[in-house]
Amino acid sequence: MFLHTHPYEPFLFKEVTKLIVGTLPPPRFTIGVLKDRDVDFCYGSRDGQLWPILDQLFNLELKFETTLEAIEQRKRFLIRSKIGICDIVQSAERSKIDASDLGMKNIKLRNLIGYLRQYEKVQTLLFTGGNSKNGPEYFFRQHLKLNKITLELVNDHVPRIHQFKLPSDLDPQRTIQTVSLTAPSGAANRAVGSLLDYKELKAKNPGFNTLDYRVLQYGPYF
Repeated sequence: MFLHTHPYEPFLFKEVTKLIVGTLPPPRFTIGVLKDRDVDFCYGSRDGQLWPILDQLFNLELKFETTLEAIEQRKRFLIRSKIGICDIVQSAERSKIDASDLGMKNIKLRNLIGYLRQYEKVQTLLFTGGNSKNGPEYFFRQHLKLNKITLELVNDHVPRIHQFKLPSDLDPQRTIQTVSLTAPSGAANRAVGSLLDYKELKAKNPGFNTLDYRVLQYGPYF
């Protein structure tokens, strides 16, 4: 049995207003055996699409390589944009060493509500996936139940939006919004391809692809 622990602490700072929330990076990041073009930072897998999406959205000219400069580029962008990263899974056991969310067992979650109480300016959670089993929204719903907090539906279309109340000293009426984005992974491309709006856009422009679709979807929330 492989103990898959999260290799990175949450990336948080005083001014953060949005949090990217996923599960775990691929196991190779835990054991420190990276591939060419991996970046040793959150969402740094060469197969992932989050940083290519943000690179397109903000013209960041990011390096995709295993260097300190590539890491610092991403940190500078996050700080400038007041975006933090706090994946919800701290560790999980796997019988097969892969990155499948469904393969996780005996899962330990991070205290995300605790972080939200500490960082009172956070107003938005950006889930890198939805409410399918072992996805970030799925785990967050469990976390809310333990904390006796109710999640309210705002928009039932992709990306689905919810909200919940979490009063703070800064704002006694504090409401935090959650946005369940289409996962920025190759595994989710089949689901993207089945979406009606993707098919319509593809029909208008045959060169349109699943990365382009995510760029359009992610843009309004980042």
